Amino acid sequence: MTDPRAHLYEQHVPGFGTVRIRPLDPAGDADVIHRWVSEERAVFWGMTGLTRDEVAEIYTHMAGLDTHHALLVTRDDAPAALLQTYEPAADRVGECYDVLPGDLGVHVLLAPAGPAGGRPGWASALLAAMTTYALRTLDRQRLVVDPDIRNTRAIARFEREGFVRGPAVVLPEVDLPDVHLPRKHAQLAFLPRTVALPGD
Repeated sequence: MTDPRAHLYEQHVPGFGTVRIRPLDPAGDADVIHRWVSEERAVFWGMTGLTRDEVAEIYTHMAGLDTHHALLVTRDDAPAALLQTYEPAADRVGECYDVLPGDLGVHVLLAPAGPAGGRPGWASALLAAMTTYALRTLDRQRLVVDPDIRNTRAIARFEREGFVRGPAVVLPEVDLPDVHLPRKHAQLAFLPRTVALPGD
């Protein structure tokens, strides 16, 4: 069994700190993740109102999948973001666009700002490290994101990092014994490896 504390990726970002990525520990990280997803700013993540145990159960289920993975991103060993990667062909988004070989879906939830407030450059540094991990370490050709179409802040953030808007789509409802996801009006956006890692 994979050690959830084993780092999959490490990158030192000058002036920012050391970013590390490791598998999420559904039980050990539940308090942090539950706190993040319970905030009003995370409403588009779809977990507001869930208990800590319900959040842990969702990520325990995900840990048993081969196609979807949850990862904790840290900055200088402090939790900084939740990164989820998935195979688009095995996800509802695959019903909404032509999936190409080498595509990888990602969901990103950044940690809330601390008592000092906003941190200039924080989101950009973390997203750059996460996209490098997803494209280079996982050897993918293109990333796809599907933020809620009302989440204009997330859409703008992805565009600043080089993602290009695709179509606005409606992700179908998923109603399975272990998973229920309501229909979602989403804005697709794509980041080719050639844009994110020029000269790679």
